[in-house]
Amino acid sequence: MDWYLHNILTIVTFLPLLGALALLLVNKENKRLIIQGATWIAFADFLLSVPLFFMYNAEQGGFQFEVRASWIPSLGVQYYVGLDGISLLLLLLTTFLGVISILSSWTAITERVKEYYIFMLLLQTGMMGVFISLDFFLFYIFWEAMLVPMYFLIGIWGGPRKLYAAIKFFLYTLLGSVLMLLGILAMYFYYPKVSGGAVTFDIPELIRVLGPLTDPYWFEMSRWIFLAFFVGFAIKVPMVPFHTWLPDAHVEAPTAGSVILAGVLLKMGTYGFVRFSLPMLPQATRYYLPWMLALSVIGIVYGALVAMVQKDWKKLVAYSSVSHLGFCMLGIFALNQAGLNGGILQMINHGLSTGALFLIVGLIYERRHTRMIAEYGGLSKVMPVFATMFMIVTMSSIGLPTLNGFIGEFTILMGAFTIPSGYGFQVPVIGFVGGKFWAVCGVLGIVLGAAYMLWLYQRTMFGKLDNPENAHLKDLDFREVMTLVPIVALCFWIGIYPKPLFRILERPVAELAQRLEGTASAPVAQDGAAAQGIGDAAAVPAGTIADARP
Repeated sequence: MDWYLHNILTIVTFLPLLGALALLLVNKENKRLIIQGATWIAFADFLLSVPLFFMYNAEQGGFQFEVRASWIPSLGVQYYVGLDGISLLLLLLTTFLGVISILSSWTAITERVKEYYIFMLLLQTGMMGVFISLDFFLFYIFWEAMLVPMYFLIGIWGGPRKLYAAIKFFLYTLLGSVLMLLGILAMYFYYPKVSGGAVTFDIPELIRVLGPLTDPYWFEMSRWIFLAFFVGFAIKVPMVPFHTWLPDAHVEAPTAGSVILAGVLLKMGTYGFVRFSLPMLPQATRYYLPWMLALSVIGIVYGALVAMVQKDWKKLVAYSSVSHLGFCMLGIFALNQAGLNGGILQMINHGLSTGALFLIVGLIYERRHTRMIAEYGGLSKVMPVFATMFMIVTMSSIGLPTLNGFIGEFTILMGAFTIPSGYGFQVPVIGFVGGKFWAVCGVLGIVLGAAYMLWLYQRTMFGKLDNPENAHLKDLDFREVMTLVPIVALCFWIGIYPKPLFRILERPVAELAQRLEGTASAPVAQDGAAAQGIGDAAAVPAGTIADARP
């Protein structure tokens, strides 16, 4: 038992990989065994991950369940894994949606079944590895490894433009990954100069040593590292203007691929900002803060407006992700505890609600083989269970009280309304834009989100049942209901009683906020050109971050 508890993260992460290797030995004609085997492997992995939620000590700081082993000593590379509250929730989200995605694929995938489930399990290992890695070398391997299964899932089992979407997804993400690697190597080689020790990829050690640095040379260098990380993570989020790969990937991907893409893969971008950019590069974070806030609110409003005019059901949900992830970014870059709590919780909420929306689109597509909104209307008359599930998930997405979306959005707005007024831009004619302006834009995004989601529901579920092809559609069967019921239950649980999640997040978020506040008043030399680039907010008054606590 002690061995199991010590290695629980390794077991949970690599069990899907072992399952994929086992499926290689199964005859490809035995589809039933392959499907059931993949489902049981994913379900067992989820069950193994659940005890982490109860064993995690929310009162203890730092990382838990750590495993450290020397890997490549000459390069300072280790097999080093562990969890804090942030990565714990994302790991549980990954194992949960992994089961749901495989369960939803039973009837949707009929060709090359063996290869499909092998890639799904390989993708599961890659995603979990990203969240548990505490060594940059190991993190980068998992980050790159997960691209390959998703590329094949889109490219083989996708829609008519699947190759275009798969290649675009791969090239965008690969570009960001290469730039991120340059940032990692810059910190790797700079660390010995300030620590006097050997080179290392140890993430907690790099945060401890590089995070508090305030000398002008490091500040100049950290700005470039921040930009390298920014491109890598912003593509993954995705933030405007790096978002153009997302609608194509979502529309062309199979249903399970869209669920995983929206539910987990996009969170790796926001996770990267929280885990690396903020604690390692706090001075550079504040330097670029007005730009980050601006891009966040642009994403919120732009994503909502574009979603409102979509004729394709799935593409509407895809653009809603751009808007919702912009909301997560707004909370994260509020740089206070309320905003960070809300931003991280909203990452979980988005994974549940938008994952369910993609499942719903997939279920109706299996019956009608069209995603055009105009083809539907009055479906609640023939599919009442489907309409009920869709209504609950819609309310979750727009943030109705008692559902999970409300808790995340409310907490984000609490943080956004306390952003110091100095963070902004001097705009011709309008004047200075900043402070509470960012929160007002967030509120506008919520209103627009309610508009396009309720309009979608009204056009598809209500009205006359004019299209004869919809008159005899079958309602959800037991398996399909069971793919949605667990998500709906979690949406209500988080919306009514979010205390356990906030308790898990409290310590790591407080430590992150403390790091940001600890360097808020540190003097840093700022050149005139840089100051002009950020308007009046380039030199932030000492203590503004600390004063912004809710």
